[in-house]
Amino acid sequence: MSTHEGKGRPTPKRKEAESKRKVSSLAPIVTKDQKRASKAQGREDRTAQRAAYLRGDEAALPLRDRGPARRFVRNYVDSRRSTGEYFLPTIFVVLILTLIQVPAIRLGAIVLMYAMLLIAVVDGILLSRKIRKEVEAQFPGTETKGLGMYAWLRSTQMRRLRAPHPQVKVSKKKN
Repeated sequence: MSTHEGKGRPTPKRKEAESKRKVSSLAPIVTKDQKRASKAQGREDRTAQRAAYLRGDEAALPLRDRGPARRFVRNYVDSRRSTGEYFLPTIFVVLILTLIQVPAIRLGAIVLMYAMLLIAVVDGILLSRKIRKEVEAQFPGTETKGLGMYAWLRSTQMRRLRAPHPQVKVSKKKN
């Protein structure tokens, strides 16, 4: 008495089993031209999506950038100059100055870098407080958690490299 019964058919050869896996009647046959066209269409779609993101289209923005409060924060930050956006160019100048073999120039470059960092941090803290107050006034009941950091991080990027691109010009009046 055997506890195992047979499956009722012979085990298929490896070649047969592999061919069944590779060719499925459900999978459509795709030609090289179709693949090329599909890749080109995907490339066009990604390009259009990136352009919409850079323009600031709400549907194209990631969740962290969506909403009227975030748009307000971006426009507020973009309408003013901040020391943070000059930090990266300053670091480049400091790097060049530290290559000079004069100790006084090297020390001055390091002091400049730390002074710029300190000013950028203080500016970020003040900006964060002001942004939260402005958002609470403009959009009552809106959650302000994270908006200050969002504003500060945007203010530390050089204006040309911000994404989405700035929608407003830098205004001369103080906000």
